[in-house]
Amino acid sequence: MMNRLNMKGILAALNLSALILIAACSPKADVNPQTPSVTANNVKLTPEQRRNVHLYKVAPSTFHKTVETTGVVDFDNDHATSVLAPFSGPVSRLLVSLGDHVKLGAPLAVVNSPDFATAISAYRKAIAAAQTARRLADLDKELVEHNGVSKREADQAESDALGAEADREAALQSLVSLHVPADAVKAIQDGRSVSHLDGVIRAPVAGTVVEKLITPGQLLQAGTTACFTVADLSRVWILAQVFGADLTAVHVGDSADVITGIGDNTFSGTVDNIAALVDPDTRSVAVRVVAKNPSDFLKKQMYVRVVIHAQKPSTGTLIPVSAVLRDDVNLPFVYAVQSDGSFARQHVTLAYRTGDQYDIADGLKDGDEIVVDGGLFVQFMQNQ
Repeated sequence: MMNRLNMKGILAALNLSALILIAACSPKADVNPQTPSVTANNVKLTPEQRRNVHLYKVAPSTFHKTVETTGVVDFDNDHATSVLAPFSGPVSRLLVSLGDHVKLGAPLAVVNSPDFATAISAYRKAIAAAQTARRLADLDKELVEHNGVSKREADQAESDALGAEADREAALQSLVSLHVPADAVKAIQDGRSVSHLDGVIRAPVAGTVVEKLITPGQLLQAGTTACFTVADLSRVWILAQVFGADLTAVHVGDSADVITGIGDNTFSGTVDNIAALVDPDTRSVAVRVVAKNPSDFLKKQMYVRVVIHAQKPSTGTLIPVSAVLRDDVNLPFVYAVQSDGSFARQHVTLAYRTGDQYDIADGLKDGDEIVVDGGLFVQFMQNQ
């Protein structure tokens, strides 16, 4: 009986030992699958090894941000004019082509317009009516002196004469607005006949013809039909798209570089407007840069790269780029000096890069010492 009990105890002990051995040999469960494979143990270096490492003390820094983005060239709409048809009628001839440089008042197109005949007829009638009304007023003025008419009738005649003369001046202004030649106006005033006049659309400003919107034979409506666009291309707009946090660094008056990517053609500009609304499609804000355009190199709808240099300084924690390393899951970290002289990994949040420095949003504080040269050596020693 005792032998059987002893045997059962021995067998139970052997089974327990086997279970313990199996558990010890089996792999441990990964509690956190995102934990880096390299254990973040502090690294201690000998004085000889420390010579391979250079340190940097973290301190607040002031810097000027640079925002890089893309933009599209557009006309300077403050110096671009849409030319509307000043009179109605079919287009007879076009006198300019796209890209032509025109002076103020230069002819752009010829229109066979009935508005001229109507305006000339109205002016002739207004001249005749004014002359008749003035004769009657002068006659009534003489008759008043001899009691031939009442003072009231004479005053009414003078009023009619002044009204007729005002109508004559208005009719004359209609001819002027139609750009009727001065010799033709003089002929009408002298009672002479005037040959058929064609309407000439003229440039309201000096510049370049950048849009031609009409064709020969097209019927124009006065004050409605857009015919041309004349723009001063010596200065253009670049509409840049700025996103998110970069917007806080951009202000009106900041300088900007407009980079075309075509040879060395880079132009200087200035931010002169920041849109008040966010583009619902791109979630960006339009920032307008005004740039000089020598030789008319920048064309409308050209894509360019825009580099905006913030005038207002920003304050942050800048560290050299060489201090930042990446762990097994590509998270940035630095090696920071501990109180016992060892080195430990310190994960950081990168906010902005200016030149060869990073602005650190989180992970470091003033006075921390970090490795800026030799970080790979420390990492090698840690992996041993």
